[in-house]
Amino acid sequence: MIQRPALPRHTGFRAGMGRLSVLTMFTSAMLLAACENNATGFEFAPDSPYAPGTFGGLDNSVDGLTVGHRLTAAGEHELALKAYKRAAAEQGITVDVLSAIGSANLQLGRLGQAEKLLRKATQMDVNFAPAWNNLGVVLMETGQVNEAARVFQIAFGLDRGQSAEIRENLRLALANQSNPDYDPANNDTFSLVRRGSGDYLLLSEI
Repeated sequence: MIQRPALPRHTGFRAGMGRLSVLTMFTSAMLLAACENNATGFEFAPDSPYAPGTFGGLDNSVDGLTVGHRLTAAGEHELALKAYKRAAAEQGITVDVLSAIGSANLQLGRLGQAEKLLRKATQMDVNFAPAWNNLGVVLMETGQVNEAARVFQIAFGLDRGQSAEIRENLRLALANQSNPDYDPANNDTFSLVRRGSGDYLLLSEI
């Protein structure tokens, strides 16, 4: 009977494979634990204004105007302004974008810049009620009550009285129109609005 030579035992190779298997198992366990503990950084809070995967930055998968509206609603006005500027670069200077940029500047306390931009928006589209309304808010903030009341009346007429926010803004302006001591720092709350699907939606309050 022919005897086959015994194959050499590659003990070093087997030992190396054993160490590799242990290392692989350890790495897999660590990754699993990290996923269970949400330690990867990809978790998403349901109430976050950002889209999943943006890590609190600007979401480039959604148009800048939509992202800006979300950020404004969340009170992130500086980030909202950046998103609106991105919308301007993507879509051009539309009346919606111009009104949104002006409103963001208002929220940031840049009243002169906000007034200039919102006046330009009303000139771009004289029938765009949100721009008139938001201009009225700026005018109230700067103590120009009489002009604010006139501007709110224009917005109210264009909206045909359907927006509760515009209607309330007009009521407050008219109530203070005859008050020579009107103080913009009083407790009146004015609403900024934007275009929605067939109507005008609340953008934020100031």
